[in-house]
Amino acid sequence: MPYMAIAAVLATLASPQFAHAQQATDAIAPESGMTTSETRPAVKSQNWMISAANPLAAQAGADVLRRGGNAIDAMVAVQAMLGLVEPQSSGLGGGSFMVYYDAAHQKLTTMDARETAPMAADENLFMGANGEPMKFYDAVVGGRSVGTPGTPMLLEKAHQKWGQMAWPNLFEMAIDRADKGFLISPRLAELIVEDGGKLKKDPEAAAYFLDANGIPLPAGKLLKNPDYANTLRTLAQGGADAFYNGPIADAIVKKVQGASWNPGLLSQSDLSAYDVKERDPVCALYRGYDVCGMGPPSSGALTIGQILGMIEPYDIAKFGPYSAKSWRLIGDASRLAFADRGRYMADSDFVPMNLKGLVDPGYLAQRARLLSGGLALPADKVQPGNPPQIHAANWGEDNAIEFPCTSHFSIVDSWGNVVSMTTTIENGFGSRLMTNGFLLNNEMTDFSFKPTDAKGMPVANRVEPGKRPRSSMAPTIVMQGNQPVIATGSPGGSRIIGYVAQSVIAMIDWGMDPQQAAAMPHLLNRFGTFDIEAGTQAEALAPKLKAAGFDTKITDLNSGLHIIKIGPDGLTGGADPRREGIVIGQ
Repeated sequence: MPYMAIAAVLATLASPQFAHAQQATDAIAPESGMTTSETRPAVKSQNWMISAANPLAAQAGADVLRRGGNAIDAMVAVQAMLGLVEPQSSGLGGGSFMVYYDAAHQKLTTMDARETAPMAADENLFMGANGEPMKFYDAVVGGRSVGTPGTPMLLEKAHQKWGQMAWPNLFEMAIDRADKGFLISPRLAELIVEDGGKLKKDPEAAAYFLDANGIPLPAGKLLKNPDYANTLRTLAQGGADAFYNGPIADAIVKKVQGASWNPGLLSQSDLSAYDVKERDPVCALYRGYDVCGMGPPSSGALTIGQILGMIEPYDIAKFGPYSAKSWRLIGDASRLAFADRGRYMADSDFVPMNLKGLVDPGYLAQRARLLSGGLALPADKVQPGNPPQIHAANWGEDNAIEFPCTSHFSIVDSWGNVVSMTTTIENGFGSRLMTNGFLLNNEMTDFSFKPTDAKGMPVANRVEPGKRPRSSMAPTIVMQGNQPVIATGSPGGSRIIGYVAQSVIAMIDWGMDPQQAAAMPHLLNRFGTFDIEAGTQAEALAPKLKAAGFDTKITDLNSGLHIIKIGPDGLTGGADPRREGIVIGQ
């Protein structure tokens, strides 16, 4: 369980400063009838706050803030530590999206560090010799699925523009912990067991995660990673260039192209040419708030904006969070938004898109009228719409798969700067290829495996050289009157969109604090079936949703929401009880 992991990790901290840390809570209104297993209050502070998915990562960022660093400095320290203690979720071998509010200039911007397809790749990368797409895990494991990593470049570019502490100092805690070791948490140990067969395919991954007899390492074992420590030292001294050129880059290319299982196409020229892109945020108006996040290649902000825009005409607040009426509306709005997502959304550097058209209030009001009945929409009514200046006939239906993993953290510093960052190597343990102490991503499998649909129409999210695969990652900052009021985000594959939308609705419509929003049971609907979180009182809604015409599925829904709310009374934070995260504030 996550709290056993927290106890194990806290034993390694032994720092009086950690007395300021407060573990994340999973409180929910007792009258709701929908509770999770434990109840704890939200964390409050006045100056700064971090909510992250691992105690060591949160502590690394908190240490930077205590020493006078800002939110960007803390972001670098948090990510460096996450790559060590959550290697299955994110790291230097992956990519990330960051939404950033620069308080000094009162400006919101985003950084796109999504991986890119190798220049040698083409639209048939995942098509087999028989003319059929490869099976998912046949494509994932090995070098074929590896795209050009983006996270190291984001760390440097963001720090160069907004950081204030010395760059080398930001890696000190992660280097020290990699050298001395950290205790394997029960969550990580469980994931190693589940994935042991795939990890055995790469000798370096097997040597790190398994013992000499090929047995997965158990929870509580001290795990050292001197190779990762050396990589961080190289990055600290040489910057991102030392990652994208030189021995580390050589080792990445050798690992990808020389993989015994599914050798890949990533080359030195792909690494050398990589760059992070600063992009304007995508914002959607919802009940007087601007809900802002990543635009393409992420589908996160657009799809969340569509969901919120479609439910805005309906009194979700009156129905409440535990009403089947609320969830019918949210579920069908999500289905309609996912229909547009599958048709239109992809890397806008390759696919012409009118971003404003997809969240145009008039268009969403038109789509909202489809929700006016009392029953679930029939499947034949859940079709892509016709957003302004986008031509539906141009694109086919996508079949890309996104499996849940990833990590998210939120930071607010004492100057009012805000970071909301989602970071990933895609599937758990990525491609299962390890080099220099970190795992390489399998991000290419976020592309559509088939370049055309059943009607022969090209798929917007097909593989193309240098293209960034579509993502559901949705780091979000909610603005009101040009000021940030909420930072939220989650891991979870394509379910990220539902998790984040639910967190926004919970706080704006239902008056929940960040901890209540992070902990409340999940219900979400992407493609017709209502996923209902197992082991929670949300299961009680299943009969009513079935009566409304939905198929339902009781299943585990392992979100990782990490939320900070900014208000006149200070900062309030929550961390998802389904993971190991904590909130630290001062």
